[in-house]
Amino acid sequence: MANKRVLVTGAAGYIASLMLPTFRERYDLALTDVSSSNSRGGEVPDAVTANLIDHDRSRYAALFQGVDAVVHLGYRRRVDRQPSPESPRSMDSYFEEKQNVDMAYNVLRSAFEAGVPRVVCASSNHAADWYEHELVHDRKMDVVDPYALPLADNFYGWSKAAYEHMGFLFACGAFGRKMEVIMVRIGSPVEVDLDRFGGDARALKRSMAAHVSPRDITQLFVKSIETPCVENDHGIPWQVVYGVSGNTRAFWSIANARQVLGYEPEDDSEVKYAPEAQRLLAQRGDAAKGRVGPGNRR
Repeated sequence: MANKRVLVTGAAGYIASLMLPTFRERYDLALTDVSSSNSRGGEVPDAVTANLIDHDRSRYAALFQGVDAVVHLGYRRRVDRQPSPESPRSMDSYFEEKQNVDMAYNVLRSAFEAGVPRVVCASSNHAADWYEHELVHDRKMDVVDPYALPLADNFYGWSKAAYEHMGFLFACGAFGRKMEVIMVRIGSPVEVDLDRFGGDARALKRSMAAHVSPRDITQLFVKSIETPCVENDHGIPWQVVYGVSGNTRAFWSIANARQVLGYEPEDDSEVKYAPEAQRLLAQRGDAAKGRVGPGNRR
């Protein structure tokens, strides 16, 4: 049986770098990005340059021909990358983030017009991070379900939620056929830097909850490409899944990723990081106890 033909956008990016070694072994790849070199200046073999924000889709339509699945990882970063998605930001960031919605539309439409059966798209936990910021950390909610109404408190998250819904339009048959669409709300695919939290238990919990290891994110995308049936309870081939490892501290549900895609994460940030995290928090707690307070002055 021939390997699947998979088009990967954003092929020179960090997320792609985690998965391409496995993808190269499993699939016949087509790779594209705005540059064929990664952030470290290294060349990505076989990457074709294309600007997927360009509304003239004829310029890159050939990339989508004969493809079994598209993995859309492309993202145009803001010119001013501060503040972070967790922080308030200027209303003007709408104009930059809207370009990513345009790119998602161009990818989904190009795939649809080329007859591609499935698109797997990198979304983000920030698509619904209002729940996290306002409810989870104040213990008013324990777990965020991927099918809760996506509510973000920033334009980065809004853009992700916008093309999750856009994906539904292509999946529900609104344009004549149902194209299978899976949106992966990626957590934090980087190592947890324990020293940056300064004893902030809430920030530490959040980072450990969001962690996804390279092998887990790769497994999740492989399952998203290969699972035969991805229909939801209403018969629509559209899924929104959280891309996190099997973390003890996680507050995002991966139930549908397990049930529909067969995702079985191999890693847990608690196992990898908790002993050191506990040590750091204990040290800082002891230091705080040792400080002389107003009522203890001699």
